[in-house]
Amino acid sequence: MKTAEPESAPRTKYSVPALEKALDVLEYLSDQAVPLTQAQLARALRREPGELFRMLNCLEARGYVRRTEAGGYDLTLKLFELSRTHSPHEQLIEVATPLMRDLVDRVRQSCHLSVLHRDQVLVLTQVESPQPVRLSVQVGSLHSPVTTVSGQLLLAGLADAERTELLARQPDWLRMGSAERQEFAARLARVRDDGFAFADGARFVGGLDLGVKVGREGNRTRAALTIAALKGAEGPDLFELLPRLQQCAAELARGCGLA
Repeated sequence: MKTAEPESAPRTKYSVPALEKALDVLEYLSDQAVPLTQAQLARALRREPGELFRMLNCLEARGYVRRTEAGGYDLTLKLFELSRTHSPHEQLIEVATPLMRDLVDRVRQSCHLSVLHRDQVLVLTQVESPQPVRLSVQVGSLHSPVTTVSGQLLLAGLADAERTELLARQPDWLRMGSAERQEFAARLARVRDDGFAFADGARFVGGLDLGVKVGREGNRTRAALTIAALKGAEGPDLFELLPRLQQCAAELARGCGLA
């Protein structure tokens, strides 16, 4: 039985059906950004499920996709690793560094940039406060997306299905009771609406965090820009710094093509 090509498939002079089929799978998974079953992929790509069986097994064996516990397929970081010399994260760091330095010079507090990586918050880069006593976050360190301001910003930006699946793998979420989960969901809704998140002593007494998302809704590259400070007798009041933080995030988004 001959199946129809996806409407978006470009016509080429020399067709390589197996390669085109694999690229259709990778591109569609990337576009949807949530795990999809073999049957769902077949319907979306207008293929027979049997056509995709060997293709998915090959992609899984080569490390391009992984199969979730629920039986869906999603992309791994293999493509990112292959393209790391042109990584969007490297571009983020390159564009962000001078902007963050200027921000820190103005607000006198440490600032870090984070993304989601393997279900955790990865700190891509940081500029430390020039003050002798300051709060610092280790570049390359991994943190819970549930308990951090950066993580909550990134979670709030996910599609509902993607967020639900990610939370189902989080120990911090699994330990919550029903009331706590409802409260957390309400917090994420506020963060999504406000475009920023704030925490006072969320992880330790005296720690203040204020973060904003980088880019607009629908961006495939998701990042959070966060000011981290130590609470003293005379402040700081991080909300006074929010306009500068938002301006820095907006300039970063424009510089990376995310605006």
